Amino acid sequence: MLTFAFVCFSLFVTGIHGFQVTVTSPVKVKENEGVDLQCSYTSDFGATPRVEWKFKDLKGSQTLVYFDGKPTGQYTGRVTMYDKGLRFNKVTRADTGDYDCEVSGSGGYGENTIKLTVLVPPAKPVSRIPSSVTTSSNVRLTCFDPVGSPPSTYKWYKDNTPLPEDPTKFPAFKNLTYKMNVFNGNLEFPSVSKMDTGSYFCEASNGEGVPQRGDEVKMEVRDLNVGGIVAGVIVALLAVGLLLFGLWYASKKGYLPKNRNRKLFIHSLRQMMWMRLMDSDRNHLLWCSLCSSE
Repeated sequence: MLTFAFVCFSLFVTGIHGFQVTVTSPVKVKENEGVDLQCSYTSDFGATPRVEWKFKDLKGSQTLVYFDGKPTGQYTGRVTMYDKGLRFNKVTRADTGDYDCEVSGSGGYGENTIKLTVLVPPAKPVSRIPSSVTTSSNVRLTCFDPVGSPPSTYKWYKDNTPLPEDPTKFPAFKNLTYKMNVFNGNLEFPSVSKMDTGSYFCEASNGEGVPQRGDEVKMEVRDLNVGGIVAGVIVALLAVGLLLFGLWYASKKGYLPKNRNRKLFIHSLRQMMWMRLMDSDRNHLLWCSLCSSE
């Protein structure tokens, strides 16, 4: 009696209870290879418990894998159930995610999760590097590998020299003000300077296969052409001035229509001059924005 009470007390203190489900996790396997997802459970569930498997992908979408004693839909022919486990004949990168092993029987229920990662080497990353930007503008270079599993981490190179993640920790780079995110592949210059001119490319790696490099692009940092903008505005103003002079001269010589038609004609000319001036300013503003965002 005392022994039984001691065992019960020990189970209570240690948190060990019946209806336990045990799995081996995480599991990693190369693409196109087979893998076993092991799930064992205590005898409390009875001799023939009900076992179901569910899958949740990296986007959070959930799917039944094994239900009502057989594989479902897309898993038919791909998975087989064996004693306390689920076997994949061949996995693909789409199989990466969480697998829930759910066991019920004899009035009890238990579940546990296996995290499966299908290993896929990185592909050539897709990068976006502007060829020309203006000084003091905010510039972001991006790099992304859509294939690698687990997700790739990223490095950036300038003139074939690797850039450190934190430039302030290295004397040769302490004057550079970029910010690098090795997880999403962004290289950002909050206020780009001529010192940042150079040839850039990124590299993706995830520990599988050979690291892959993106295309190299020369980025030029240029000063804003203020003189060109001022000259353009002056030309636009001169054009408007000539139109006004032409209107005045035509009116003086009597070339314009009279009365109501004359007023309509003058109004139309004014609208045309105003629109031309606005288009000129708009084009220069657009040119400035393009220079700063390239």
